[in-house]
Amino acid sequence: MVKSLITCDCMGSQKIDSAELSQATGLDVRPPCSALCTTQIDQAADALATGDTIFSCTQEARVFEALADEIGAAPPPVLDLRDRAGWSADPASKLPKMSALVAEALLPAAAEKTVDVVSEGLCLILGAPDLALATAEQLQDHLAVTVLLEQPAPLPDSRSFDIIVGHLRSAVGALGDFRVRIDRLQQTVPGGRGALSFGEPRDGGQSECDIILDLRGGQPLFPAHEKREGYLRADPGHAPAVAAAVLTASHLVGTFEKPLYVAADSVLCAHSRASQTGCTRCLDLCPTGAITPDGEHVTVDPMICAGCGACSSVCPSGAIRYDAPPVDLTMRRVQTLAKAYVDAGGTAPRLLAHDTHGGEMIRLSARHGRGLPADVIPLEILALGAFGHAEVIAALAAGFASVTLLPGPTTDRDALEAQLQLARAIGGEKAVALLDIQDPDAMSNALYDAVVPAPVASPIRPMGTRRQITRQAARALHPETETLPLPTGAPYGAVLVNTDACTLCLSCVSLCPSGALGDNPDLPQLRFQEDACLQCGICASVCPEDAIGYEPRLDLTEQALEQRVLNEEEPFACVECGTLFGSKSAIDRITEKLTGHSMFADPNRLRMIQMCDDCRVKVQFHSHDNPFTSADRPRPRTTEDYFSKRRDH
Repeated sequence: MVKSLITCDCMGSQKIDSAELSQATGLDVRPPCSALCTTQIDQAADALATGDTIFSCTQEARVFEALADEIGAAPPPVLDLRDRAGWSADPASKLPKMSALVAEALLPAAAEKTVDVVSEGLCLILGAPDLALATAEQLQDHLAVTVLLEQPAPLPDSRSFDIIVGHLRSAVGALGDFRVRIDRLQQTVPGGRGALSFGEPRDGGQSECDIILDLRGGQPLFPAHEKREGYLRADPGHAPAVAAAVLTASHLVGTFEKPLYVAADSVLCAHSRASQTGCTRCLDLCPTGAITPDGEHVTVDPMICAGCGACSSVCPSGAIRYDAPPVDLTMRRVQTLAKAYVDAGGTAPRLLAHDTHGGEMIRLSARHGRGLPADVIPLEILALGAFGHAEVIAALAAGFASVTLLPGPTTDRDALEAQLQLARAIGGEKAVALLDIQDPDAMSNALYDAVVPAPVASPIRPMGTRRQITRQAARALHPETETLPLPTGAPYGAVLVNTDACTLCLSCVSLCPSGALGDNPDLPQLRFQEDACLQCGICASVCPEDAIGYEPRLDLTEQALEQRVLNEEEPFACVECGTLFGSKSAIDRITEKLTGHSMFADPNRLRMIQMCDDCRVKVQFHSHDNPFTSADRPRPRTTEDYFSKRRDH
């Protein structure tokens, strides 16, 4: 059964050619309605009854969902063609763009991964006595409230909420699982006549709560506090902000679904080896502190993670990858948009990646301004920080002439700019842009006025990891180039070895987390595969001779996939059996340094340094001062020995 697409020209405000759209998408596109959500609602009901139908209107999605519920049908998927394509001042055909948006909407959605968070309503209020106690009175009927005061204050006679005095030393956790430590803790003494009083202070008090309402002003308890679920902070001098925080707190009771934004694979992590710190890219960028070192890898606390996606963009090995939606789905969306646009007759499309804030700007521009140009295809990403250099390069290789990122107010600009710098180095300065604009009209004007570069001549749609896709896409963009220089800190590059200083101790080989550095079991060699190198820095840190450096670059030749020799030496032949072992320079250097040492005054001892392991053991065993020599074993006692002992007595 062919899926149907129900379109509406929204009272004649946009043009939709249903026949051409049907031919381009392969769907059953019926002639457009003009008022599907009002006077032609019966056509919507008929379409819902048949099932397997997409409605090209997101503005009235609630109307269609209510209609589906009324007639007992499944709620229909909705697609925004009007704001993203139809409402535009560009006179060019909108068919390629509409076809691309329809093709993207047909991709199967990834299953959302969540974990349940339970909040029982245990709320800790921080602030000055007057405001904190008044807030507690408002929330006492909704939450189990405890007020923490810095200094003792007159207590109300009511015991509807708890009051304690102390200094909040630390707080960790998130909604449903905050853990606090309090010094100089004084708890209320509920007994006796007269006003309530406080007990003796003590340090090291520990407690748990589900919600923290911070009305102190000043320094927040957590980094990126606005992203910490369950932590509500308001300026005590701004009454509307306090009221909003109180209202929000009153609703934080029950079971909530917390999305699992990222997936982690500790085996791939290049954070450290043998206590030598290597890659810290995700640790340096995480705004909430959700990522922490855990031995040789890092751990992500899903309760604290706010899903900004920056860790996925910068991770050189794929140990951390965005999973809401997965990276491979984002790649497929990009590639599907480009292919469908070109298949429908379009040329040189431009990609506009944005978050929900950017989506609202597009809607405002479409309704009240010029809208988007016909060749600009919007791609809404839940977390724009997850759209890194690999995704940008993949889009250019898929056929997009340019990629523009439209950040929202909460987007981390530093993390995004670092990824764009790397993307420009690989994809070209003119093909990658950051549109840091918050005005819808200014956004539209910038897109209309932009100079469109030529797209890649032969688009490709590579698959694999982000590293593999980046490499394949870069080769398609630069078919005649062998090496691309990259900015400092890039996760691609070469290891440089000072052969005069390197002793081939191979410490770097044993600790390389990606296997980029290797040895030769038959010869003293240090080998290197550039494609596998993460530029994590561990080999340079562990090198005892400071012989290792780096060159950030992207080698596009086949040699990057092969092992090449960085350093090698003549092997040393055992003076006893001739077996090759070690390197000649190392054995000669050790022999030279130990010559004249008191423990090696005997030439035979010095000669053992020049032997292989087997010969060294044999010579030591047969030497007169054999370290393995022990006293003679005692003679076994026999019956005759016992009888002779009796005769003697």
